[in-house]
Amino acid sequence: MKKSQILIIISLILAFLAFDLAFYHGITKRYKNSTNPEMQAKSIEISKFLPFDENSHIYKTKADLNLQGDLPVIDGAAALFPVFSAFVGAVYPKDSVEFDGENFSEKSRLKYTNTRGAYKAVVDKKADLIFVAKPSKAQLQYAKENGVDLEFVPIGLEAFVFIVRNDNPVSNLSTAQIKEIYSGKITKWSQAGGANLYIDAVQRNEGSGSQSAMVAFMKDEKMKRNTLGFFGSAIGFSFRYYVETLVANGKVKMLSLNGVYPNKENIKNRSYPIIGEIYAVYDKNNKNENIAKILEWILSNQGQEIIEQSGYVGIKF
Repeated sequence: MKKSQILIIISLILAFLAFDLAFYHGITKRYKNSTNPEMQAKSIEISKFLPFDENSHIYKTKADLNLQGDLPVIDGAAALFPVFSAFVGAVYPKDSVEFDGENFSEKSRLKYTNTRGAYKAVVDKKADLIFVAKPSKAQLQYAKENGVDLEFVPIGLEAFVFIVRNDNPVSNLSTAQIKEIYSGKITKWSQAGGANLYIDAVQRNEGSGSQSAMVAFMKDEKMKRNTLGFFGSAIGFSFRYYVETLVANGKVKMLSLNGVYPNKENIKNRSYPIIGEIYAVYDKNNKNENIAKILEWILSNQGQEIIEQSGYVGIKF
């Protein structure tokens, strides 16, 4: 092989690597890591969304709700932290939350352990009320094995979205194409109207809310990672709010599905094809009377306003 041909091949390989690495640094890495130690540990910068900080980014309001006795411990998913932090800010006293800059104290009634941790916490009786997407089969099995009957109360709506690099010419895929990409039937973007590059169908950590949503979307179809995908350009998935707000990044874009873009209007009218419910979850045997009071308030106009003003879509609109 001539030296010039070798140089061309090396250049092509480096170009393909650049696509995947750019996607990694643009989105995937930001889900897992950041130069901020708080983000490295928590996947969301908690200090920006604390309930009683005057500089907090949460939606602030005060509820006319009289809670007596034991305040439920609240936990949940990363993408929902601004929402349930706002709930706490509206109905809990300031001294009920203790955060040392990195972690919540044992006494704090507000916690954050992410989706997997929250499902475990409500089963292990370390949290009373959690705010999450649908559980994985393993999370349901863990509850069953521990004799816990979980109650799921829908409180809002969200779009499950797919993301690609902003310079990817593909802006729309059908749900059938998504399934073919993740099952390994479509391996190149050119098969979906894009460039002649391999597709790297990126997945998330098992037990995360988005991975559980993806497994549910695929149903019985097994997901396969394209072994040559690393040399091409990636596609990933998450929830709209997380992509659009918490890790906003001009290097990626959300795809339309079946010709419908995942904005709030298309979630409200349910024209976007993959809409998931946001749940408040608790143990049915939990005797804390304040749980029912909080849930009734969340489903009131004021509680639904917090969900809407936080960037999600209320279950009642």
